[in-house]
Amino acid sequence: MTLHRLRSTPAPRQAAGNPGVPGVPSPVDVVLDLSTGVPAVLHWGAPLSAPGPEGDALDLDTVAAALRRPATSGGLDVVAPITLVPEHGSGLDARPGIEGHRRRGTHWAPRFRPDPSRPAELSATRVVVHAVDPVAELELTTEVELGDVLAVSCTLRNASSDRYLLDGLRVCLPVPSHATELLTLYGRWTREFHLDRHAWTTGVWSMENRLGRTSHERPPLLFAGTPGFGEWSGEVWGVHLAWSGNHVIAAEVVPDGRRCLHLGELLHPGEVSLEPGESYRTPTVLGTWSPAGLTEATRRFHRHARSLPAHPTTPRPVLLNTWEASYFDHDHDKLFALATQAAAIGIERFVLDDGWFGARRHDRAGLGDWTVSPEVYPDGLGPLVDHVTSLGMEFGIWVEPEMVNPDSDLYRAHPDWALVTDGYDPVLGRHQLVLDLARPEASAHVLGQLDALLSSYDIRYVKWDMNRAHVQASGAGGAAGTHAQTLAFRVLLDELRRRHPTVEFESCSSGGGRIDLDVLRRAERVWTSDCNDPLERQLIQRGASLLVPPEVMGAHVGPTRSHTTGRVQSLAFRGLTALFGHLGVEWNLLELDDDERAALAHVIEVHRRFRPLLHGGDVVRFDPVVSGTEPVALAPGVYAADRSEALVSYAQLRTGIGLLPPALRLPGLEPDRVYLVDEVPLGLRRPPLEVPPLTGRQLAAHGVQLPVVAPESGVLLHLRSAS
Repeated sequence: MTLHRLRSTPAPRQAAGNPGVPGVPSPVDVVLDLSTGVPAVLHWGAPLSAPGPEGDALDLDTVAAALRRPATSGGLDVVAPITLVPEHGSGLDARPGIEGHRRRGTHWAPRFRPDPSRPAELSATRVVVHAVDPVAELELTTEVELGDVLAVSCTLRNASSDRYLLDGLRVCLPVPSHATELLTLYGRWTREFHLDRHAWTTGVWSMENRLGRTSHERPPLLFAGTPGFGEWSGEVWGVHLAWSGNHVIAAEVVPDGRRCLHLGELLHPGEVSLEPGESYRTPTVLGTWSPAGLTEATRRFHRHARSLPAHPTTPRPVLLNTWEASYFDHDHDKLFALATQAAAIGIERFVLDDGWFGARRHDRAGLGDWTVSPEVYPDGLGPLVDHVTSLGMEFGIWVEPEMVNPDSDLYRAHPDWALVTDGYDPVLGRHQLVLDLARPEASAHVLGQLDALLSSYDIRYVKWDMNRAHVQASGAGGAAGTHAQTLAFRVLLDELRRRHPTVEFESCSSGGGRIDLDVLRRAERVWTSDCNDPLERQLIQRGASLLVPPEVMGAHVGPTRSHTTGRVQSLAFRGLTALFGHLGVEWNLLELDDDERAALAHVIEVHRRFRPLLHGGDVVRFDPVVSGTEPVALAPGVYAADRSEALVSYAQLRTGIGLLPPALRLPGLEPDRVYLVDEVPLGLRRPPLEVPPLTGRQLAAHGVQLPVVAPESGVLLHLRSAS
């Protein structure tokens, strides 16, 4: 065997902590077998030796010997490895990682071996391995890197003079046999990122997405762990496919008892055809591990997100979005007055939503015509932009560049640019079709219009929406076009960012339909959900926080009566919920009375006061209070990196079995440090909460007893070091 170990390098504070202690991330070891051509992961998880020169002298052959599996009766004479791209041709009774063939169906089960002409590239944190199948004339390069997360991607190259039709190329990460429970996510529009926990005993659990975007229904995120793992307990492995298009994820128990997680792009038939010399690269699979529960595991995803090139480095401006304030009614006097009121209560960014362009007076026309409507703005956007910026706010704007209405100048001129299949009546969604950005002329047209818009006005922020799923989406020539469309979207957005480096972008897709760690390479924010109802949002934001940190997670204070659910809720509860994200307001401020305006200004002031902590600290979650299987209360929070400060909320969703909430225990603080605990008022009228100074050890052991909390309300606690 040729073995190699990767080890994560914790930050200085992490290294000073005790591995495995809640709140202190642990180092991670990954041991790879490189003799199989495509690497096989022998171990992924706890460090196998102590840090330092002596601990690094690990005998990897001993590890391999301890994990060697014997052949069993009734099976093959070999034990096929579960490599990062599993091979049917090696005898593995599991999902193959590569599926494809040449003409007449040949070369459909390749078997790779190390490429003798290209040795592996090895370092302490990164491995690049080159493999070949000289029979199938295919080359496969695997890249593995261990930092905040484990990152794996593969590139398949057609080395033949004949075409190769690729049906799928997926990465497979093994997990140990004691990870027998799965935590998956599901949802729909206005109800994204809900959690589903279930036993993982035999067979295959799988999830497929064919909607052309990351999806509300099946986000590409999965956790496996020891039975009953919680936020601060149990061993947990998590995986995410950083990709904004179609995907397939599967968790498989192989008949011999081994367990593995498969992730990759879902390819429609004929979607990727590799001509001689052409290559296909998988989306990157990101993996996380924790010995101490889900909170630590997901914090590693946050660190990775914070390292991405587009991640914001300046304070996140509190914004007002005009959608639920004005919808398609772009009345000048109202918008000017709305901006004036926004600035007066501390809002820092004004975002003009749908309806400013073309014939867009309703949702049935205008998409594709990205020029300012002379009917609505006879003097252009200049007067409104100037008014907004004169008030000290940034100006932002909504666009949906990947879509086109049949009732638009663009579609009338170029109906062939729609991503549809010739010979069939296209299926409309929201009265619109997808624009085929893989056509160079279509992409150039959109780029030209958006470039002109951003060059003409002082626009600092673009809300980029994508509201329609792909259906029978064929590109030029009739082949399936979702893969090419996903790549073209990335190219278009990257080029706009290159031309306008001071403009920030938000990824919106009917709310949370495009949230992943690939789109966050090119967007500073995601819109978490079109639902601003805080009762729904508490659960949505909890699920989203498994992947993304709060500073990129759009969270708005909506109207008193929710636009999507019809519920009526207090401003205190709406504000408490929206605090734990990138705060915004989506409410007609002109309808507020003086008390409401003052209360909203207070919520904004509280957010701005704690913004450095909220957007720079470590996200924490605590196991929910449940009745049966349903959460009764949730407690999200953020700890300062040095544990000198914390902000934690307790949100009562509905009545529980007890008249009082249980004591809120707060693990993960500095055990011997003394903390002062204060309630931050958000408008609830009750006696102030009085808590004596407590050590971090006490806060973890017995916690803080909360007062009576009515359904759809909560408590906000601020902890600060007494010394």
